[in-house]
Amino acid sequence: MSVSLFERERVHRKVLGIAAALLPFESDGGFAVAAFQKQLVGTHQTGLMNAVNMDTGYVNFLSEAEKISVLRWTREALGKDVPFVAGAYIEGQTGEVVDLYRRQMDAIVGFGGTPILFQTAQLHGKSAKEKAAVYRETCRGYAGVLAFELGRMFAANGEIFDAETIERLMDIPEIQGIKHSSLDRRVELERLALRDARRPDFRIYTGNDLGINMIEYGSDYLLGLATFAPEKFAERDRLWEASDPAYFALSDALQHLGNVAFREPVPAYKHSAAVFLQLRGRIPSDRTHSKNMQRPVWEAEVLADCARRLGFD
Repeated sequence: MSVSLFERERVHRKVLGIAAALLPFESDGGFAVAAFQKQLVGTHQTGLMNAVNMDTGYVNFLSEAEKISVLRWTREALGKDVPFVAGAYIEGQTGEVVDLYRRQMDAIVGFGGTPILFQTAQLHGKSAKEKAAVYRETCRGYAGVLAFELGRMFAANGEIFDAETIERLMDIPEIQGIKHSSLDRRVELERLALRDARRPDFRIYTGNDLGINMIEYGSDYLLGLATFAPEKFAERDRLWEASDPAYFALSDALQHLGNVAFREPVPAYKHSAAVFLQLRGRIPSDRTHSKNMQRPVWEAEVLADCARRLGFD
């Protein structure tokens, strides 16, 4: 095989993929715990890591007790020592930002997970130095933490940092990487260039469900889209590592699914995920959290076509 197809990209690179897990519901509106746990196990078996209590898991709608339940279900499903990522989400809570974060981080670490810090509107308008000081104190003493950049199309508490803030976050040793969800390739490419120049071991996890081929440029990924078909993402990653031209067709089929599922309004992608997973027999219903935006009644029809393109019956 000619390598010319891959010349401009980073070839033979093993990608670290993380799937942000959907929290499914029973038809009566209760949490579908067994289906959730089965999905986690299946994702792990493909070689992808799981991320729970993320946007895909309705973290912004869950109570503190429900978030703890999700952590417990996750550890029970995956067994001892299997790594996973979990969101530390403090929006709407009162108190000192550092204390609020560390309380949730302690719970996550207590279940053996790696915390990822959702942004808070409490830091909007602060200087790069002030934000970095909060993150440095928040992360002090933890073995490993991930940070988050979340575009406002996903959530009002999100923020795309300026370059100085990113540089300062990269200088915090406990922060091992950042999930970048601007849906803007140009900004993500800037993050990658800064990473390469400043801290090569720092991971940029693309959150761009509309540009999943950012792995070709050096990004890893933490995607809600990956929860739709983790086995297909794992296959795509293996094809990329092997420089197999079959990568391109599979990547295109997954991107088509992403373009459909993550169309406006973007937060409704979670309903698309529920519809898709129910079509595949993975979860018992296409219900979402009662506060989540919904897709139209014909969603199953368009997603069935996406499934066919991916080779699902």
